[in-house]
Amino acid sequence: MLFSTLAFAVMNGLVKYLIDFSAYELVFFRSLGTLILTMVFLLYKKIPILGNKRSLLVTRGIAGAVSLILFFLSLKYLPVGTAVVLRYLSPVFAAIFAVIWLKEKIRPIQWLFFLLAFSGVLVMKGFDNDLSLIGLVLIFSSALVMGIVFVTISKIGKQDHPIVIINYFMAIGTLLGGVLALNDWRTPQGNEWIILSSLGVVGFVGQLFMTKAFQIASTNQVAPLKYLEVIFTVLIGAFWFMETYTIWAILGMVMVIAGLLLNIFYKSRKVS
Repeated sequence: MLFSTLAFAVMNGLVKYLIDFSAYELVFFRSLGTLILTMVFLLYKKIPILGNKRSLLVTRGIAGAVSLILFFLSLKYLPVGTAVVLRYLSPVFAAIFAVIWLKEKIRPIQWLFFLLAFSGVLVMKGFDNDLSLIGLVLIFSSALVMGIVFVTISKIGKQDHPIVIINYFMAIGTLLGGVLALNDWRTPQGNEWIILSSLGVVGFVGQLFMTKAFQIASTNQVAPLKYLEVIFTVLIGAFWFMETYTIWAILGMVMVIAGLLLNIFYKSRKVS
């Protein structure tokens, strides 16, 4: 999980570095790079590419691609660390969708944890006038759509191989990003080709190690470590892009992460 979060943080930093490219073109290159690797894996292992739950796989792919586009768009308006923290509100939306779609129940104390997380956002925006409203709308939308992704994956369950699920996501991301990038395409120059190509590789490494982590350890042990991505990304933002965070922004981030971690610990204790 340490390698996974570091890989995703590096990918976030690379996307921020390539901010002059359109979000659609970045999604295209990020998706295409991973798609090549997932296709090679599936063909080598002789795993059926189309999978079983095809309508759900397509839904997951579309939702994932849209969420990724919105996330990359938000990086034009928000510090990279702030965007990553707020995207982690997706489990809150996932829980709400699970109540509607999967008929799951949320305990009153969990709503309290979610309220703490959302209060963190209010602290960040309410006391930090430099925080872009457009950026907030984009990242909230990304988190909301990501909530649909989580619920869809739960619905798919173990009926499809994890790489098949990722492959659908990357195929749709490549198609959607490529089509939308046509009107604002910028041909990479020099080492930009290498950096753009590395997006998919780094993203694949992050997803691979995350999957391995969940396979060899219990969810309640692994899930909280996912938030190391926030720390790594904030450090990358501070030292690479010289981004600064007000005391209110940091307090808001802590509140968001605390609310989400408390929910994870509560659910893991309840299961055990």
